[in-house]
Amino acid sequence: MTAATDPVKLMKQKVGKAAADLVKSGSIVGLGTGSTTAFAIQYIGERLKSGELKDIVGVPTSFQAEVLAREYGIPLTTLDATDHIDIAIDGADEVDPQKNLIKGGGAAHTREKVVDYLADQFIVVVDGGKLVDRLGSVFAVPVEVIPMAVTPVMRAVAKLGGKPELRMGVKKAGPVITDQGNMVIDVKFDSIDDPVNLEKTLNNIPGVLENGIFVNCADRVLIGEVKDGQPVVREM
Repeated sequence: MTAATDPVKLMKQKVGKAAADLVKSGSIVGLGTGSTTAFAIQYIGERLKSGELKDIVGVPTSFQAEVLAREYGIPLTTLDATDHIDIAIDGADEVDPQKNLIKGGGAAHTREKVVDYLADQFIVVVDGGKLVDRLGSVFAVPVEVIPMAVTPVMRAVAKLGGKPELRMGVKKAGPVITDQGNMVIDVKFDSIDDPVNLEKTLNNIPGVLENGIFVNCADRVLIGEVKDGQPVVREM
């Protein structure tokens, strides 16, 4: 099967395009991280190049998003240079029925949270496999921690009932290092009954910079699925 006929890739492209189509000329756009969001960035760039979109500037949430935006010709700005974000597009690792999210599989959740919460409209792009009845069903909660605090933070989250594990690099020796120069602890909880309070509790642990629970921030969730071999997009 070639990439052009891979139904999963086609589905991600379709979801990315659906999100990109929501961007209007003159917008400041938060550019998220991940494979599906990458297609949204690509299509925004293509709309700019064709003249369909004008006067767009992006605020990237990671080095990955920054590189992709430059590749596709999207001008970039920073939060120092703008006072608002009109629309943000980002992925998620889990989405519950209340549109609460777990993010951070790419270790970019701190910057993502800053940008996504600032946006007037936050669009989440996912495939159907990311939908869960309750947060934490599949994915651990990523917690970004300053290096000196890794051990005490791991002790603290264990007291909360979590099972902490330091995220290690792939194809490199040692732990994953975030764009901020910190480490990530992945914390598995048997059940997350109250994501709103858990998000606050984790962030109140000294040494924690930010965690991957996103609550009360997603406005629209675009869900890609493959049905009868064809990619489709629906909205939550």
